[in-house]
Amino acid sequence: MSFQPVKFYQTGTFTVGNRLLPDNERSVQSTVRRTNSLNSGHRACQGCGEALGARYAIDAAMEATAGQLIAANATGCLEVFSTPYPETSWQIPWVHSLFGNTAAVATGIAAAMRVKGRSEVRVVAQGGDGGTTDIGFGCLSGMFERNDDVLYICYDNGGYMNTGVQRSSATPPAARTATTAAVGPTPGNPFGQGKDLPAIAMAHNIPYVATATVSELRDLEAKVRRAMEFRGARYLHILVPCPLGWGHDSSLTIRMARLAHESGIFPVFEAENGEVTGVSKIRHQVPVEEYLKPQKRYAHLFSPKPREDVIRRIQEQADRNIRKYRLLEES
Repeated sequence: MSFQPVKFYQTGTFTVGNRLLPDNERSVQSTVRRTNSLNSGHRACQGCGEALGARYAIDAAMEATAGQLIAANATGCLEVFSTPYPETSWQIPWVHSLFGNTAAVATGIAAAMRVKGRSEVRVVAQGGDGGTTDIGFGCLSGMFERNDDVLYICYDNGGYMNTGVQRSSATPPAARTATTAAVGPTPGNPFGQGKDLPAIAMAHNIPYVATATVSELRDLEAKVRRAMEFRGARYLHILVPCPLGWGHDSSLTIRMARLAHESGIFPVFEAENGEVTGVSKIRHQVPVEEYLKPQKRYAHLFSPKPREDVIRRIQEQADRNIRKYRLLEES
């Protein structure tokens, strides 16, 4: 991988620990290089993983491009809570697109910069899983196929959260949403549906594809920096837990992201030109129950009696991810 983790043996925040490191080893979030691209004053829910993911990713992109960055943003949670008219929390050139055409708008911005001879200006497109895996899928595939010089970042919280927690094609199996009720013999979202968009991006053979979570700040920042070393289409898929839609306590956002990785539910890896080049190993595999139980969207799997058959199928999917990406530490 392009990233070597730094371990802290202390209590307290990672930011405090960064002060013990040389400047070149500190995270962007703990230095004066942080641009606060997504500034205070936004309307995100307490514990919002998407707000964290966007701040981490765009601050890292700003550092990697020396502040020469333009963002196109799909309609969705991130747009709604960051730009309540006539206010904005963005401190970068930022363009609001429709729900489904963010990749196309970003492509147009990149083309305009190329015609103007502004090769130093880089373009980022942002969207949630609804605007990425569903409504904007055609425009995104076109961006990949043309190899347009855009970094597309998907903030995946597993549903249409700002319109009432409806199912998207990134909603995991058995999860309860407003449109996948916890009733019947197969409660929650059906198995066998949905899209593995990082794998679909890899199938386009674009220069760079990666996944990340908000629980691993340094890994996320390293992947944004790596993405900016390439020209052409790049895709970064970030897992951003949503306390509202997932039904977990707002203080557990980072823990939920970490458990998604440590259980194998969400594989963290990077790929170049369609080939996996590195994975974030699982240090201590946890059963999927540890990830599922704190979330009310899975409450029907444990009450009034455990649905061991459904939990077993989810465990099998996690185990399949672990085998596919070789996520376990080798003994």
